[in-house]
Amino acid sequence: MSQLLEIKGLRAGVEEKELLHGVNLSVGAGETHVLMGPNGAGKSTLGSVIMGSPEYEVTSGSIFFEGEDITEESADKRAKRGLFLSFQNPVEISGISLSEFLRNALEQITGKHMKLWDFKKKLKAAMEILGMDSAYADRDLNAGFSGGEKKKAEILQLLILEPKLAILDETDSGLDVDAVKTVSAGIEEYRKRTGGTLIVITHNTKILEALNVDKTHILAAGKVVTEGDGTLVEDVLENGFERYINGGK
Repeated sequence: MSQLLEIKGLRAGVEEKELLHGVNLSVGAGETHVLMGPNGAGKSTLGSVIMGSPEYEVTSGSIFFEGEDITEESADKRAKRGLFLSFQNPVEISGISLSEFLRNALEQITGKHMKLWDFKKKLKAAMEILGMDSAYADRDLNAGFSGGEKKKAEILQLLILEPKLAILDETDSGLDVDAVKTVSAGIEEYRKRTGGTLIVITHNTKILEALNVDKTHILAAGKVVTEGDGTLVEDVLENGFERYINGGK
């Protein structure tokens, strides 16, 4: 299977503080990978650096996507290539509705105009999958949304934009059991519809139940300390991170 994403010796940080210390990671097209690790391990930082967040500076190493070096590319260019990052804490933006935001994002990424009727039809179908009230489409982006509705709006973006690679940063955090099931259904629909690639940052196996996990990576102190298949997730939940962080098996 071809490597969609290839990270080699990645070091990155904020100002003078290095947060990632030589990360190596390979993700094949169509695969589902899970990133786990204790708080402060660098999981969210890695997701943001892959997406090209200007908050972080890459000091060495490379990021390749579909065989091309994107290390110096801006986030918008990466989005046009088919990368997507769902935020752990989605921000509220006044003055633009959820519908307007999604339509504009879709047209910017594809470079094609989409007829309003066709977009509304696509949006309605996606919102139904997530059990979202259609009224949310006309509300300011995330403004006044509950935590669960904000996370659903992130998955709604996933279904509308259909990226090649989606990085989901603790999309399940703070959600009750029913909301996790709904969000999981949206992720499963994305996989069925597009065959897209997933990197899931999570502490909760519920969001993984409908997915076939190809590889699990455990991060600690800005490094990948061990890797395994999907069974590693259950082992970590049962036994914790300590033995992997200390180099044990």
